[in-house]
Amino acid sequence: MSPFKSSLYWRLLVSFCAVNLLALLFGGFLTQRFIEYGTAVEINWASLAQSANEVYENGGTGALAVWSQQQRREGIDATLYENGEALTPMRTPAWVRGSLQNWLDEKRDMVLQPWPNIYVAVQQVNGSDGRVRQLVALSRTHSRMRPQTRTTIFLASQAVLSLLFIGLVGWWVARSVARPVEAIRQATRRMASGELSARVGREGQRAHDELAQLARDFDAMAERIEALVTHDRSVLQDLSHELRSPLARLHLILDLAQRSDSAEDAARYFRQAEQEIGRLDHMTGEMLALSRLEGGIPGENRERIDVVSLLHDCIQRANVEAQARRIALSLVSSAPLMVSGSVLLLERAFDNLIANAIKFSPEGSPVELAVRQVDDRACCIVRDHGPGVPDAELSSLFRPLFRGSNASRAEGHGLGLAIAQRVARAHGGDIEARHAEGGGLQVELTLPLAPAVMAG
Repeated sequence: MSPFKSSLYWRLLVSFCAVNLLALLFGGFLTQRFIEYGTAVEINWASLAQSANEVYENGGTGALAVWSQQQRREGIDATLYENGEALTPMRTPAWVRGSLQNWLDEKRDMVLQPWPNIYVAVQQVNGSDGRVRQLVALSRTHSRMRPQTRTTIFLASQAVLSLLFIGLVGWWVARSVARPVEAIRQATRRMASGELSARVGREGQRAHDELAQLARDFDAMAERIEALVTHDRSVLQDLSHELRSPLARLHLILDLAQRSDSAEDAARYFRQAEQEIGRLDHMTGEMLALSRLEGGIPGENRERIDVVSLLHDCIQRANVEAQARRIALSLVSSAPLMVSGSVLLLERAFDNLIANAIKFSPEGSPVELAVRQVDDRACCIVRDHGPGVPDAELSSLFRPLFRGSNASRAEGHGLGLAIAQRVARAHGGDIEARHAEGGGLQVELTLPLAPAVMAG
């Protein structure tokens, strides 16, 4: 993933840009205030005028020019005027030049502040030769401070403020990052210790960045793991309970075989033991298939399947068992309906539904199958005319190893419908059982239709 698409990256970038902007603004403001109000050395304009006059009288315009250069280095542009003319060149803005003659004509001392942070001073000074001269000075501060000093103060304040703001924003960012990370870490440790109900919760999902998404993914993963482990534990408990009876019967049969008085009796017991072993093998295989289906179907095992054609094949395989009990299997369908999935898994689901219907149907009764399209899904219906199930048991029919009150009418382990449900959900579909009109049970398995193939 590109960092430019990361919301966490932009969050950090905006934070530190804001830090630098705040440091620049506050640094400039505080530096200017410090220069204006924090410096104790204020400019003495009268003393400055007297100094300029003494330099001029002792060294002339050359000495005055040197003096002006020295003042400029300290942040003051100054020179002497005599009879309205500058004795040495001086840099003055246009708006100062426009008013300067009026200020000189007033022949009085004045300190003006025409603009914020701009000071203009006009000072009268009497020379030893009896002539009156006037100091004109321009400064951006009311204090005597070298430009280098002001730059140093500005850079120092910028550095201090930058460190302060970076520290504050860095603490806030680190805190906002550390909280979901710590929440995920604590949830991970709790899960590792066996607490499968551990979740990150709101603490890790308050933000809207990759960490919040990671917290949501962790919770989804934890929920899935808890469901799978809970399911496996439940199935294992049910299976251990179900295995006790055939194992006990097998132990009794083998004990009777050992105590048999004749080879014929022993052979009969051994045949019964073989049947019990077959039942155990069938039950174990069904449980393994149920466990594998919890992981879904890998994408590479999917193919386009005609549900109608697949049901025809399933009916052909079930006809032998159905004819033995004089049960007629019929299929009502429209045009072919294509779904995407695994042929082997769907065959197993339909085989289980048909076998279950045959098992609980009275001899000579029909089992009716139908396939129709409902919106964008294929609906496969298997209906029998058996005793059905009580209302209270309908919601439990698809629970592994559940055998209802009518289970005594037929052999089974209570796994066929559970496997059919897992197959349906692994294909993005669902399954539902309801009472059929006129008696019996109707099971509906729905699957999403496969996208239409575009002609190339």
